[in-house]
Amino acid sequence: MSMTSAMYTETVLDHFINPRNAGQIKNADVTCRIGSAACGDLVRLYLKVDPKTDRIEDIKFESYGCAANIASTSVTTELAKGKSLEEAKKVRFKDVVEVLGGLPRHKVHCAQLATAGLKAAIMKYEAKTGKIEVDEGFVRRMLAGVLDPAEGVNVVAAGRIRSIAVDGNKVEILLTEDVDEETAKVLAADVREVLDDLGLEVTVG
Repeated sequence: MSMTSAMYTETVLDHFINPRNAGQIKNADVTCRIGSAACGDLVRLYLKVDPKTDRIEDIKFESYGCAANIASTSVTTELAKGKSLEEAKKVRFKDVVEVLGGLPRHKVHCAQLATAGLKAAIMKYEAKTGKIEVDEGFVRRMLAGVLDPAEGVNVVAAGRIRSIAVDGNKVEILLTEDVDEETAKVLAADVREVLDDLGLEVTVG
């Protein structure tokens, strides 16, 4: 028995080997990423939403990470597909862990990442369709999906954000002075990807 098999339930292994809803959606209504390849866990979600009913018609994902990451995201998409946006917002990481029959304690963060990605994708869709305003609070919540490669936690929690200013479609994000040049470049690229497709002019410095 491999170490991976010994760590995980049969359900986790099934979703890892045969992930549901894996891949991309061409012409998706919204694409959202959360996590960082540098930290080892990265999820990108694609949503297709019925504008009349606000139901998630289709959802797919790409996951770059461990078995728990892939399995957690697979289950998250299953729990969200066909649901209204409001219903999908209520999908909790504990629900994902329960469906999987449990996860090792040090892998529960994978379920948290997957469900946080779902909520971020919904929030991004709502901003894109004018249901919510793109303000400092929105930007700060979206930045929770950008991980500091040095700390392994999101840049807000890591204290890497000095200020956020939103003026119309212009967003200026200032990093703290202790962020080195190489890390700043990585974070700037990740921030722009998280906020892309919203018609924003994003500056990170």
